[in-house]
Amino acid sequence: MDARGGYGAAVTAEFVAAIDQGTTSSRCIVFDRAGEIVAVAQREHRQIFPRPGWVEHDAEEIWTNVEHVVREALASADIGTEMLAAVGITNQRETTVVWDRETGRPVANAIVWQDTRTGPLLRELTEAYDEERLRARTGLTPATYFAGPKLRWLLDNVDGLRERAERGEVLFGTMDSWLIWKLTGRHVTDVTNASRTMLMDLETLDWAPELLDALRVPAAVLPEIRSSAEVYGTAQGVLAGVPVASALGDQQAALFGQTCFQPGEAKCTYGTGSFLLLNTGASPVPSRHGLLTTVAYRIEGQPAVYALEGAIAVTGSLVQWLRDNLGLIRSAPEIETLARSVDDNGGCYFVPAFAGLFAPYWRADARGVIAGLTGYVTKGHIARAVLEAVAWQTREVVDAMAADAGGAPLTQLKVDGGMTANGLLMQFQSNVLDVPVVRPAITETTCLGAAYAAGLAVGFWPDLATLLAQWRKDAEWRPTMDSARREAEYGRWKKAVQRTLDWVD
Repeated sequence: MDARGGYGAAVTAEFVAAIDQGTTSSRCIVFDRAGEIVAVAQREHRQIFPRPGWVEHDAEEIWTNVEHVVREALASADIGTEMLAAVGITNQRETTVVWDRETGRPVANAIVWQDTRTGPLLRELTEAYDEERLRARTGLTPATYFAGPKLRWLLDNVDGLRERAERGEVLFGTMDSWLIWKLTGRHVTDVTNASRTMLMDLETLDWAPELLDALRVPAAVLPEIRSSAEVYGTAQGVLAGVPVASALGDQQAALFGQTCFQPGEAKCTYGTGSFLLLNTGASPVPSRHGLLTTVAYRIEGQPAVYALEGAIAVTGSLVQWLRDNLGLIRSAPEIETLARSVDDNGGCYFVPAFAGLFAPYWRADARGVIAGLTGYVTKGHIARAVLEAVAWQTREVVDAMAADAGGAPLTQLKVDGGMTANGLLMQFQSNVLDVPVVRPAITETTCLGAAYAAGLAVGFWPDLATLLAQWRKDAEWRPTMDSARREAEYGRWKKAVQRTLDWVD
């Protein structure tokens, strides 16, 4: 028995760490028992673009960065590993890496969730395996987004890899599996990440043999599927002796960090894109309105909790586009000042379907439009239309969720992510949803969710009620728009969306 008191026992260590392996950077955050941030370290990694539509990461570079940020965060907190009760992991979900079982070296660059090279494979898959059957089994729609087809592409295109995979010489995982393996030598994933592969059965929470056959994926490469909050093993190296005790895909981690533990509670994370998750309880709810059914989390020894998810491809990146491609602003925060220079959007609507539309449309043929332009429109109106596009896309996802969940209305939306600093956007979001929008005091909800799950697994926090009691509100926006104006503007937004469709033949 060490200072941590043993797994699940009274823990005397004072901190929990979380590693957030994201799309553009890796972070480590140390939290205390009150869920307050003690130290943060972050390091970006390269975005590799070998061809149009291809996006890759160097998994070795990411691991080196993770080691760096862990050391930096512990040094900043002035603590050693003996003061950590556990470490949790959250990650960019569908990004796919394959590595050598013996050497631990990746066989190729990781294929990132944004990568679109698997389009032809998906057409082949839907011919071999009915789309409705696929959706019923996995909760997912055929899209280049997911990990299973990326694994199949690597097996087909890296010389000798399929034969090595069938002999069990290589291992597959999303970034959670890669990091857990590097830390502990265990080849595991959790239910949230497995649910994003297109290979897991939502009901059994295990790999589905017929899906493996359809995608020609040998079972020997797959990790064991475990709960989101349980001890997977004890770390070596940079976190020597610390239990590795949680894994959650980034959006599920944010839901957990926002303490959305009851059915009907929802959160939206505003990042490069936006991701809205609604807790639907102990049974998966099939979507008929363009959403994904996914696992929200599973605590060891308890039933899985499910969610509906609406993934929006372009929100924060639209502000970056306005800055970098058009030069209308010099920094992202300037968009609020520019948008406030006008009273409304001047009749201008911006639908950012830069690479198609995600939820609730899933239309790869769509491309972005700016509609309603007249000589009256200024850069202020365009800035306002950019912010409003974020809110209208969220409204469409919320409407789809209400339809899928039996029409139960949302009572509030918890929000996190960088764009929640924009007060104009948050007020407009409240207006178009006609519900309060609430931002928590600790906005690093992704890391907090991973920390909370790891802490639960080792007894650092006793139960969900304790975590719920720690959640605190920082700001709240309430609707101020009358219903007639709301629905009229929504109707014009819908017309603008229709103009994006059928652009690519």
